[in-house]
Amino acid sequence: MVKTKVIMKAAGLLSCALCIAVGCSAGYSWSTIKVDAHRTGVKPATADNTKEALGYVVDGTYYAPSGRVYSEGSTPELARILIDAQPEMASLKQVIAHAPKAMSSHYPQSELSNFAVDCIMEGVEELTGRKVDVGITNFGGIRCDIPQGDVLLDDIVSMFPFKNYLVYVQVYGKQLRRIFEDMASRKLQAVGGVEVVINGKTVESLKVGGEEVRDDKLYGIGSIDFLLNGGDKIHLGEGAVEVVRTGVLLRDCILKKVYALSEAGLPLEYHLDNRVVIK
Repeated sequence: MVKTKVIMKAAGLLSCALCIAVGCSAGYSWSTIKVDAHRTGVKPATADNTKEALGYVVDGTYYAPSGRVYSEGSTPELARILIDAQPEMASLKQVIAHAPKAMSSHYPQSELSNFAVDCIMEGVEELTGRKVDVGITNFGGIRCDIPQGDVLLDDIVSMFPFKNYLVYVQVYGKQLRRIFEDMASRKLQAVGGVEVVINGKTVESLKVGGEEVRDDKLYGIGSIDFLLNGGDKIHLGEGAVEVVRTGVLLRDCILKKVYALSEAGLPLEYHLDNRVVIK
C-alpha cells in the first residue's frame, strides 16, 4: 500500500513537498520532492476553503488561486492529487491546538523533540504504573514541524505516521550507560529524564534525577517498540530486566496530551533545558 501526503506552505515564496511513505514488510521509506509553486497563490487548506486555497482542475487544466492557468508540465497533476485528497482529509482539518510559535525537531535537542519524548515518559508511566526515569525516541520518527498558529489534527498525524507503540523497558545502570554510549558513538537521539554530557563521541557524564547513573541500580525507560531490537541501531531490549508493551500508539499518546492542553486553555509550546550538553 502506498500512502501519499502533499504538504503545502505559504510563506512568501510557496514551496510544495510531496512526501511518499511506502509501507512494506520491512518498514517504511520516505522521499521528498520539492516543487516551485510560488506563482500559484496556494495557501494551506482547511475543510471549508479548498477551492479558494488550492484552486481547481478542469479537463487537465489547473486554475490556481492567483488567477494563473496551467495546462502543461507537472503542475496540473500535482494540483489534482492535492485537491482530490481533500474530501478524505476533511476530518483531519479540525483545529485541535494553538502554537504561539513554530516548533521543529533537530539534534541534539529541540522544543518539539523534547515535547515528544517527555510525552512518552508520562504516557508510559501512566499506562504501566511503573516509574519511568528516562525517555528515548528517535529524531527520524518525528516527520513534520508544529506550525505557528492553528495546529490541525493532520499536523500531529503527519508528524507521527508510523505504527510505533509505547513500551516500558527496565535495565540496570550499566546497560543504560551502554545504550547512551552506543548512541553517542553515532548520534544521540531524543532523550528525556537525563542530564548527559557528550564529549566528542564519548559520554562524559550521565545523570538521572541529578545523580550519576549507578551500574547496580535499576532504571525505567519509556520508549517505542521500534527501538527495542535494532531500529536506528538502538537495542533497548538487549539485556533488559523487563519489557512491557502497552499496545498504545505514540501518535495517540501525543494527541492525548495535545487535547489535554487545549481543554485546559493552554497553548502548545515547550522548552529547551540542560538535558543534553555537547562539547
